[in-house]
Amino acid sequence: MSLNDDLIVRVAGRGDGVTGDGRHVPLAAPGDRVTAEGGLIPGPSRQTPPCKHFPACGGCQLQHLDDAAWSGFIADRIAGALGQHKLETEIRAPLLSPPKTRRRATLHAERRGRQVHLGFTEAGSHKLIDLDECWVLDPELFAMVGPMRGLLAAMMPGSRRVNVHMTLTDQGRDVLIDGLEAEGLAAAEALTGFARRHKLARLAMDEGFGPVSRWEPDPVTVTLAKGIGGGVPVPFPGGSFLQATPEGEAALVAVAQEIVGGAGAVADLFAGLGTFTFAFPKAKIYAAEAARDPIMSLKAAAGLARRQVFADHRDLFRRPVTASDLDNFGAVVIDPPRAGAKEQVEQMAASKVPVVAFVSCNPSTFARDAEILCKGGYRLDWIQPVGQFRWSTHVELAAKFSR
Repeated sequence: MSLNDDLIVRVAGRGDGVTGDGRHVPLAAPGDRVTAEGGLIPGPSRQTPPCKHFPACGGCQLQHLDDAAWSGFIADRIAGALGQHKLETEIRAPLLSPPKTRRRATLHAERRGRQVHLGFTEAGSHKLIDLDECWVLDPELFAMVGPMRGLLAAMMPGSRRVNVHMTLTDQGRDVLIDGLEAEGLAAAEALTGFARRHKLARLAMDEGFGPVSRWEPDPVTVTLAKGIGGGVPVPFPGGSFLQATPEGEAALVAVAQEIVGGAGAVADLFAGLGTFTFAFPKAKIYAAEAARDPIMSLKAAAGLARRQVFADHRDLFRRPVTASDLDNFGAVVIDPPRAGAKEQVEQMAASKVPVVAFVSCNPSTFARDAEILCKGGYRLDWIQPVGQFRWSTHVELAAKFSR
């Protein structure tokens, strides 16, 4: 037996520690040792989890790791994914968002007797953890958990699970409840009264036909590219995607700006609301997005801000921008969903675009797409990991590719 057979040498993709001889040990940190009885002797990378709900709550998987170990986990995940495709490059030190900075979250609610439980589910389970505290949510969002329990207790039927989407916007807290019917005058009065008392920016319901606002005193916006000329307020459709923390958004935008440099024409693919579109105020931007509401919001905001933006409602999986069209741009920014962007990346690989800023929330599909670009003649210069899902196994990154 090797001296390191009982030493935790790394953390696997789902959060288990891995010993020198390949055993997986739940809730183990690098440097811990496994005893003969299966217990753990704490190592230097272990910290005391701050939240009482850990490890039962599925909102976090890695609260037992200190920041250095969590950073190592993030870098290892990326390097491992690249290795599967025989790629390697410089991986910069991860940029980590602080605790209690998440500005959006989806919580689940269910009735248990007269009470309603509201929180995250256990990992790999439908069991709900009723939150008494949370170390990842912004305190302004967490402050809504108690009041939401009271509202739902008065309105929820006995057997249905309801989802509560909460986001911090320019006007305050935006709440979207889906899976709950609220018919009649009494329900309408209860909703508007609740929204008024808690000074919500908006309260919307989705009864199966899309979000419908029940309370919205002023149009709800999110300001993107805040540090760039004051930012651009963008209308925020209920339930739309937004980077999880302000720090994470700022980090990704800064990396994209570093990569794109002074390019005069930039294609922003999978543009969403315009997180990267509005980061280049002096460039001409082509912004493509398949979801109708976000691209309409982007277009409206660009018009009011007098930006040089062409907003295209376009499905980049079925109708990717062609290589010949991409040749007209000095840089491409691409931020696809978790499935990656194989069809679009194949067109990029055949193009002459000099530089690509590739943002990804899935190291596995990123590595697959990176291999396509590299085979097409690009060089993977470096990767900047971003840890905005605090103590989670979720990994995000921004990478530079150049011809």
